[in-house]
Amino acid sequence: MPNHPQDEIQTRSITDPEAFWAEQASHLHWHKKPSSALTRKPKSLKSGIEHDHWEWFPDGEISTCYNCIDRHVLAGNGEQNALIYDSPVTKTKEKFTYNRLLAEVETLAGALKEEGVRKGDVVLIYMPMVPAALIGTLAVSRLGAIHAVVFGGFAATSLAQRIDASKPVAILTASCGLDGNKPPLAYKPFVTEALGLAKHKPKKTIIWQRDQLRWDNVDKLNGHRNWQRLCRSATFRGLKAGCVPVKSTDPIYIIYTSGTTGLPKGILREAGGHAVGLHLSISYVFGIHGPGDVMFCASDVGWVVGHSYILYAPLLSGATTVLFEGKPVGTPDASTFWRIIEEYKVNVLFTAPTALRAIRRDDPSNKLFDKIGKRGGFKSLRALALAGERSEPSIITMYTDLLKQHAADGALVIDNWWSSESGSPISGISLAPHAGKDRKSLVIDIVPLGIKPGSAGKAMPGFDVRIVDDSGKEVEYGTMGNIVLGMPLAPTGFRTLWDDEERFYKGYLKRFNGKWVDTGDAGMIDQDGYIHVMARSDDIINVAAHRFSTGSIEQAISSHPSVAECCVVGIPDALKGHLPFAFVTLSTPSHPVSAIPSPELYFEIQKLVRSQIGAIASLGGMIQGKGMIPKTRSGKTLRRVLRELVENAVHEEFEKEVQVPATVEDAAVVDVARQKVMEYFKQGGDKHKAIEARAKL
Repeated sequence: MPNHPQDEIQTRSITDPEAFWAEQASHLHWHKKPSSALTRKPKSLKSGIEHDHWEWFPDGEISTCYNCIDRHVLAGNGEQNALIYDSPVTKTKEKFTYNRLLAEVETLAGALKEEGVRKGDVVLIYMPMVPAALIGTLAVSRLGAIHAVVFGGFAATSLAQRIDASKPVAILTASCGLDGNKPPLAYKPFVTEALGLAKHKPKKTIIWQRDQLRWDNVDKLNGHRNWQRLCRSATFRGLKAGCVPVKSTDPIYIIYTSGTTGLPKGILREAGGHAVGLHLSISYVFGIHGPGDVMFCASDVGWVVGHSYILYAPLLSGATTVLFEGKPVGTPDASTFWRIIEEYKVNVLFTAPTALRAIRRDDPSNKLFDKIGKRGGFKSLRALALAGERSEPSIITMYTDLLKQHAADGALVIDNWWSSESGSPISGISLAPHAGKDRKSLVIDIVPLGIKPGSAGKAMPGFDVRIVDDSGKEVEYGTMGNIVLGMPLAPTGFRTLWDDEERFYKGYLKRFNGKWVDTGDAGMIDQDGYIHVMARSDDIINVAAHRFSTGSIEQAISSHPSVAECCVVGIPDALKGHLPFAFVTLSTPSHPVSAIPSPELYFEIQKLVRSQIGAIASLGGMIQGKGMIPKTRSGKTLRRVLRELVENAVHEEFEKEVQVPATVEDAAVVDVARQKVMEYFKQGGDKHKAIEARAKL
């Protein structure tokens, strides 16, 4: 049986990457065309270690902003919709053509330039889901500067860490954020406290004033600026800024992801590879290939998914992107996503399984979906794409059946797997039949591969996915192991960390002696080449598609004066996939006998987690006990053992055996932990629920 065209394209991208990616690069505008697509040479670290290294389009020069906006205006598509803003929480709807987007971006870029932002500078962006967030990001790119977007609403401690790590010359922020139907969340206290905590002091803070809650006395504060006032002044004076091209290997952005030590890792994305890789992926993976197509990515611009498929990829292709400020449920109900698809004739909805679980919880019989479907509201929809966490087969199967009834012919539910490090999907199902009609490099009319519920599809162009054992040796098809990537990574993939090459090597290459890039995930590849991502590394918890390190949460818990030691693992949650769950040993002279903490202690620790990490990282439970945290002889906490105990307890399998490595220092500690877990889950009951309710106040 011949290979499917998706397999053939993947093979070509791995066996002849220079030719494959040179062809993709030809679809973009280069201020200086690269003479080659790929160069490879070893890189030496200060420690003396040498590892594989590569560069994409190394002598090329490019402006991502030009390719996202100016190029389409010059091609005569200026009156096409670039951005549709839909905010049910403010009852606002607004459309931006490419002409309007260009005018606003070049004006803000002119104002930022006047405020001192220059090529190569870092600008930190801490914004809610409003058009200004995208306009600000594009304006930074227009100047050849580097943006570091931080999720709006992150606690001051997390924001201060990112200020010190990236050392921005300016911060772009807003007066408030809106979380569903909750009251406006003032950003001023977060930003002010973060600036006080941070050692690095940005010279300028530029504030977008929102009507729902304003930031008072902006112009009276040293270095603070009113965003709207700056732009009005620039418009009055005709102040604009043109695109500043940068080298292909120059950074376009830094995005911070959780680190195992609690300190965030700055993933560095480079301009040329980022633009080329996303320009391919939006058409090849998602079937969005230009004017007239509409992409709705229900993520946040603070996460890599939002960077890639709310902002950059749709605009690189000349399509329309939907910017949504709201929740999948409660704004006003579980039909919000479906209303947007119908109203804007969306072709692809990209969201997380968490959102679909919430919708299913509020509309278990899919009455709201069927209502819109019966009147033809989904006829434009070609795909429902899922990522951020493993999608359970029941979700895939249910929505596949619904799309067959109501959506476009051949519409698919596709799971795709990727990370901040990869910058675009590592695996998925290609919707290239739509792209193939217009892209010279993909002229084959492809019938998409069949989906396998529970799998994340097949490897995407440029990603050489392998499964290896703990020694780095490849295992047979169908065998569980560590998921690794061969080098070079696809052009969207990272090549280093911001200002920390040693940490890049230690975190991603050292484990397998520089031969593979370690994804930190475990899974298998089946006989048909489908990738199944089955588990995550011990130190990362995926909460509603947001990745948090156990180290950072443990750091917050340990800051409580009564806590001597703690360990955080993930507990399964029907809505969010997982929640952080803590094991805590107290420093009191006489340790409480009960495994269930007092309401006062639980409330205080929950408050610390929320204030230092953010509300989304709130604990799903906590056990207290002495001598219950197992360790190896070298002192490493065996999180996997505790996680298995908790997962077994959720299914009431208290006596089920767990895998305890031979390196455990004291196996009896595992028995203590088992007894504490059993006590907690059997006796917690209403008392535990009462603690939870109080902690959420």
